[in-house]
Amino acid sequence: MDALTIVLLAAIALLILVLVLALTRRGGSEAEAMRQQLALALSQQAETVQRVERSLREQEQALSKVVDERLDRTEKATGAIVTDLRERLVRIDEAQKKIGELSTQVVSLQEVLSNKQARGAFGEVQLNDLVQSALPPSAYEFQSTLSSGVRVDCLLHLPNPPGSIAIDAKFPLESYSALRAVAAGDTAALAIAQRGFQQAIRKHIGDIRDKYIVSGETAESALMFLPSEAVYAELHANFTGLVEESYRARVWIVSPTTMMATLNTVRAVLKDVRMREQAGEIQKTVGLLLEDVRRLDDRVEKLKAHFAMTEKDLREVDISADRITKRGQRILDVDLGEEPAALPPKL
Repeated sequence: MDALTIVLLAAIALLILVLVLALTRRGGSEAEAMRQQLALALSQQAETVQRVERSLREQEQALSKVVDERLDRTEKATGAIVTDLRERLVRIDEAQKKIGELSTQVVSLQEVLSNKQARGAFGEVQLNDLVQSALPPSAYEFQSTLSSGVRVDCLLHLPNPPGSIAIDAKFPLESYSALRAVAAGDTAALAIAQRGFQQAIRKHIGDIRDKYIVSGETAESALMFLPSEAVYAELHANFTGLVEESYRARVWIVSPTTMMATLNTVRAVLKDVRMREQAGEIQKTVGLLLEDVRRLDDRVEKLKAHFAMTEKDLREVDISADRITKRGQRILDVDLGEEPAALPPKL
C-alpha cells in the first residue's frame, strides 16, 4: 500500500471519528439520518479509494514499462560502450607494445650512434642502400682502393669527363649534439659549440679533398655524404661560409635527399653514354649495310648485262632460224615436176 492510500484511509478514519462523536451527541431520527449519510459517504469514499488505487496501479505499470525500456536501452548502450572500450583498450595495448618496441629501437640507435665506428658503419649502410637502389651494379664499387692505397666508401664509375667520383660518409654527431644542447641565450656556449662544429666539418672536407681527389684517376671533385637531414639543414642554414669553403675545395656536401637527386643525375649521364655507344654501333651497322647494298647493286648490274647479252644472242638465233626457214622454203618452191613436200611445223 502506497503513501497516498494511507493518507486517504487516515482521513476517512478521522471523518468517521468526527461523525461518531457527533452522533453520540444527537439522537433519534437525526442520528439515523447521519448514519445513512455516513454510510453513503463511506461508500463513495471507498469507490474513490478504489479508483485511486487503480489509477496508481496503472501509473505504476506504465512507469515500470518505461523504466524497463529505458533500462534495456541503457543496457544495450552500455554493452556497446563496453565493447568499444574493450576494442580501444586492445588497440591501446597494441600501441603500447609498438611504442615499447620503438623505444627499444631508439635506444639501440642511440647506442649505435654513440660509437664512432658503429656510426660510420651506419652512414656507410645508408649510402650503400641509396646507391644500390639508384644505379646498376656496373656503375659503382664499394670500399674501392685507389692507387694511393686509400680506401673510399664508394666510387662511382663515370666516363671522362668527369671521371670516377669518390663518395665518403661522414657523421659529425658529437659536435652537432653539443651545438643543439646549448641553452637559449647562452651566447658564449653557442660560440664555442659553433667553432667545434665548424672544425669537425672543415676537417672532413680537408680529408676528402686530400685523400679522394686523385689527379688522372678520379674526377676533380668528390662527395661528402651526411646521413642526417638535420645536420645538413643546420650546415646550410647557419654555416654558409663553411659550405662555400667546401665548394672551393671541390667537395660537394650531400644529404640523403640531395644524394638521391645526384644519383639520378648520374644515372641519366650513364644512360646518355650508353645511348651514344649504341648510336656508334648503329652507325657502324648501317655502314656495313650500305656496303652490302653497293655490292648487291654491282651484282645486279652484272646480271642485267648478262641478261642483255643473252637477249642479243636470242635475237641473233631467231634471225638465223628465220633465214634458214626462208631459204628452205625457197628450195621447196623450186618446180622439179614433183609434188613438193610440206615443211615440218615450226616449233
